[in-house]
Amino acid sequence: MDDYQQFVQRYKERTGLDLTLYKEKQMKRRLITLRDKLGFENFHDVITAISSDASLEEMLSDKVTINVSEFYRNSDRWKELEERLLPQMMSERKRPIRIWSAACSTGEEPYTLAMISERIRCKVQILATDIDQKVLNKAREATYKAHAIKQVPPDVLTLFFESNDNEWRVQTKKLPPVTFDVHDLLRNDYPQGQDLIVCRNVCIYFTEEAKALVYKKFADALTSGGLLFVGSTEQIFRPERYGLRHESSFFYRKL
Repeated sequence: MDDYQQFVQRYKERTGLDLTLYKEKQMKRRLITLRDKLGFENFHDVITAISSDASLEEMLSDKVTINVSEFYRNSDRWKELEERLLPQMMSERKRPIRIWSAACSTGEEPYTLAMISERIRCKVQILATDIDQKVLNKAREATYKAHAIKQVPPDVLTLFFESNDNEWRVQTKKLPPVTFDVHDLLRNDYPQGQDLIVCRNVCIYFTEEAKALVYKKFADALTSGGLLFVGSTEQIFRPERYGLRHESSFFYRKL
């Protein structure tokens, strides 16, 4: 067992996070970059250091977890959700639509969901979760730099954002509430009875075994006819294995 494998084992014992469920080449590259930047010679020294340095452990956690998001990413897919898929759900379900934004990072996607829902007067209950408490705190603040809003339609920007210096703040009082909570896709139980699950550009970092586990649990968490909305590089091969069928680009429907 080399020192990286020992680090993975010790890190799991310390944090509960199993790095073997992430693609090793990508994860190892990220951690080597951090290790070298901090001036450590090996991973044994890293795990020893974080045992007594909370700030270092937090820095490591930031490197391990994936926190990349933006509003209206792949805008044509959000347009389809707004103009076709959500209205269809509204007509079929005479109750609020239950939506789960999984691995939501700093909140861009759940707020996009809230904006779309408000625009079409769709009653929703939105749950947004992430493994990282720090990014959830940022999500609750609802304040973003200009690069995060580059794909927001101008009318949406005018209606739901306010600018302050070089930042943009979501006017959350105009939107359906979003409930933020900590959740680990690889360890925790999934919230059941969801009509729409949004999890984008996260599973690409998982091993094939971890992906299969996550997709099956997503399918189990969906109501009959519910939708899973994935990222542009996350095509699900043979979705019927999980009780899903391909609906349209990036969307899968529960059978």
